[in-house]
Amino acid sequence: MAARIRHIALCVNDIKATADFYEKAFGLSRTPIREGKTAWNCYMSDGEVNLALLQYKSEVGSGVPKGFVGIHHFGFQCDDLPAQQKKVEAAGGEFFYDLGEPEDEGFERKFKDPNGIVFDLNWKGWQLTRGKIKNAIGGLRPAKAAPARKKIAAARNKVAKRSAVGARRQPGAGRVARLKWGK
Repeated sequence: MAARIRHIALCVNDIKATADFYEKAFGLSRTPIREGKTAWNCYMSDGEVNLALLQYKSEVGSGVPKGFVGIHHFGFQCDDLPAQQKKVEAAGGEFFYDLGEPEDEGFERKFKDPNGIVFDLNWKGWQLTRGKIKNAIGGLRPAKAAPARKKIAAARNKVAKRSAVGARRQPGAGRVARLKWGK
């Protein structure tokens, strides 16, 4: 699947007042305000796009002077970060900064486009968005859900078959197995 815009980050001077404004004006969901390594943050969303409110502590990780207010960067969710990074760099984008470690829940790999505009790549998605992959494992690729579902279905079928065999021996046992697995 192609990369999708799912994140916009604003630099703000008063994170609480800004979060209150977007919550009241647009009904966005929000996380609590938290202190991160480089900035105070609050994540808001309409369910599709994550709006990050950032009150940076310094230029570290931000690339802008302290006190800058405005749109800071935007982010793309992709299915395969290493492959997308190769495309970005081949097109002239440059690596800028890793926010966190790849296994961290809020990890973002930041780049600059040929104009110096910052954008992120993230394969897990952002808080409060529908595309967020919860409990993602496995490095820089999301875990595939389909094989896990197949294993669960196979285990259920195995148990159901055992229960059905037992149901022939014990009256009523098959009904319990059907109720348990919703069949």
